[in-house]
Amino acid sequence: MSVPRWVAERTGLPRTAHDAGTIGAAGCTVNRFAVALMPDSGGHPRKPIAGVDAPPPHLLLVARRMTRPGEHMALTTYTPVITVFAAGREWTLERAADLQTLWDNMVEADFGDDERLPYWTELWPSSLVLADWLHDNAGRIRGRTCLDMGCGLGLCSLVGQWLGARVTGMDYEPEALFHARRNAERNRVPQPLWTVMDWRAPAVRRHAADLVWGGDIMYERRFVTPVLDFLDHVLAPCGAAWVAEPGRTVYNHFRETLDARGWHARRVLSSETASLYEQPESVTVHLWEITR
Repeated sequence: MSVPRWVAERTGLPRTAHDAGTIGAAGCTVNRFAVALMPDSGGHPRKPIAGVDAPPPHLLLVARRMTRPGEHMALTTYTPVITVFAAGREWTLERAADLQTLWDNMVEADFGDDERLPYWTELWPSSLVLADWLHDNAGRIRGRTCLDMGCGLGLCSLVGQWLGARVTGMDYEPEALFHARRNAERNRVPQPLWTVMDWRAPAVRRHAADLVWGGDIMYERRFVTPVLDFLDHVLAPCGAAWVAEPGRTVYNHFRETLDARGWHARRVLSSETASLYEQPESVTVHLWEITR
């Protein structure tokens, strides 16, 4: 299995296998892609449009990334099922069975302005730190209407739902939500509402969410304005957004734009965490609370 060099440089992935919309009861309609993820008449999740089916049982290799004292095993190769310790418990997450297949199935249009690259199939350090933050702030999210931007495999959505929040997990890719739904079943967590949504075209009513969160959702400057426009639309006047990021330079521009648009951002946490993949140094993740 190999990953294109430019993808490896952007994401930190090993280049080869040997290298190391409704929110709660808000009343908005879920878009048509989310419907494809609902159970069929036999109670089984439908396969999403252009989706990747679950791996056969003999491919379900389990790798662990643990943060308990004295316990750590980072990945050196891609595995279709991972187990992590976050928010005080273990989570087992299924993802695409073969990352190489995702690259190979991409067509020229996938490399256009939208760059529909399969970042969703990875679990980023920012998501692990954000999951722990949600656990530490369980009292603030319990019973609240929450939205997970770019939920990917669903870890932070599952943590929020498990802690008693009413969570909507949104992602741009239907395949991501197919796996997120299966991950809720696997971890015995009540299903959040999963919906495919483009943050440039919000499919939720205005000011519907008490809390919005996202882990490493911006890695290009062009994402800053659409993300802030989305927060303007969806976040309740007294709500808050939590954004976890690994010190990318784009966040300097993000914070400058926040100030210019009347938002207030304060760093509430900086945490060193191990990457899912084996690497020489830990990753420092910063978590920002954004309010009006």
